[in-house]
Amino acid sequence: MTEQPLRADPQRQREGGPQRPLVEVAVGILMRPDGCFLLTSRPAGKVYAGYWEFPGGKLESGESVREALHRELQEELGINVQAVAPWRATVVDYPHALVRLNFCKVTLWSGELQMREGQSFSWQNLPVGVEPVLPGTIPVLDWFAAERGFAGPTH
Repeated sequence: MTEQPLRADPQRQREGGPQRPLVEVAVGILMRPDGCFLLTSRPAGKVYAGYWEFPGGKLESGESVREALHRELQEELGINVQAVAPWRATVVDYPHALVRLNFCKVTLWSGELQMREGQSFSWQNLPVGVEPVLPGTIPVLDWFAAERGFAGPTH
């Protein structure tokens, strides 16, 4: 049985119709030893500007999830990933694109965070204290809640 995609903004029409391609995206969940995780805001000029998400981006042709994650986190945050573990994946049906989010936990990196796209960042724990949260981020917060035995709302 295939899991149904999370449908973001269901009242809005889907661009490209029902046969649009699935876009593969590498997403990094930067984790500190204290359990806090990094969220960044989407920069002005991008779809869902101002929404909070985990950093990452689309895979380029021939790239693996791990390669894309290394490239994206260097480009967006100025860091070099040193320890990464694939975690989970989910499909999100956004009005502008159908995406598979390949989430990876990043527990070790070098370099200082630099917001190279003019975005903001915030170290968070549950429940998150920033809003609005991008729809594709919500499943991760729910997975964290289940792992950590957190019973309240996650966002």
